[in-house]
Amino acid sequence: MRRDPAADAALDGDAAAGPVAFARARADVYDLFAAVFDGDVDAFREAHADGVFARLAATLPGQVDCDPLDSLEGDEAFAFAYDNLFVVPGERYVPPFASAHATEPAEVFDSPSAYHDAGTAGEFLGRPAATVSALYDRTGFEPTRGDGIPDHVAAVFEFQAVLCRHEAERRDDGTDVAAGRDLQRSVVEALSWLDAFDEAVCERDAAVGAFAALSSLARTFVAWDARHALADTDGGPEATTGNGPEATTDDETNRAETTAATDLDTDQ
Repeated sequence: MRRDPAADAALDGDAAAGPVAFARARADVYDLFAAVFDGDVDAFREAHADGVFARLAATLPGQVDCDPLDSLEGDEAFAFAYDNLFVVPGERYVPPFASAHATEPAEVFDSPSAYHDAGTAGEFLGRPAATVSALYDRTGFEPTRGDGIPDHVAAVFEFQAVLCRHEAERRDDGTDVAAGRDLQRSVVEALSWLDAFDEAVCERDAAVGAFAALSSLARTFVAWDARHALADTDGGPEATTGNGPEATTDDETNRAETTAATDLDTDQ
C-alpha cells in the first residue's frame, strides 16, 4: 500500500490534512482491500509489515483483533487460506461476489452454474452483477480485479478506489466533485451485502480468524465511509470525531451502518 503522510494524517482524522489528502487516503484503503480480496499476497505482506491493518483497527469503530493476521505472513499460508475460503468450493467456501448473497432471484442474468436451481436467489451473475456493471459503464471502468466477475468484492473495491482518487484529482484542480461523490454513494449501496459476507467469513474462518479480521475491517471501513466521509457536504476528515472515527459504536451498530448506507441523503 502506498504510504502518503498527508493521506495517513487524513485517515487518522487530522482536519488540517484537507479534503484532497482525505480522498487519497480513502482510495488507498479501498485499493488495499481490493488487492487483499483478490488474493494479492504482496499487497497484504507490505501493508501488514507497515502496520496498516492495525492502524485501521485502532482508528475505526468497534474492536477487530489483528493478531490472527500473523498467520498469513508466508506466501503459502496466505494462498492456502484465501483459496480455501474464496476459490475452492467446499465446507469453508464463501463466495466473494454479491450475487451469491442476494435474497431474491435475478431477472436480468441467467445463471450458468450447474449447482444453482433456476428461480432461486444466489445465482452467479445475478441482479447485483447487473447493478454494478451499470455503475462501471457510467465511467467506462473495466475491473482488473475479481477474475472477471463484476460483483466480486475486489472489483467493487477497485472501482471505489478509482472514484476516490478521481475525487482527489478534481479537488486538487478546483473542479466540482458532486457527481462523483453521488456515484461513490451508489457503490456503497451496492456493497450492502458485506454484512452477510462478513458473517459468513467470520463463521467459516473461526479456527484461524485472519480473513475474518480482514473482512470485518473492510465491512467496518465501508460503513464508516458511508456515515462519515460521504454523508458530509465537504468530504474532508473533519467529518470524523476526535482523532479519527468515533470509537464508541458497537459491533451490531457497525453491521447495521453498512446496510443503512442505502438511506443516505444524497444532496450535496
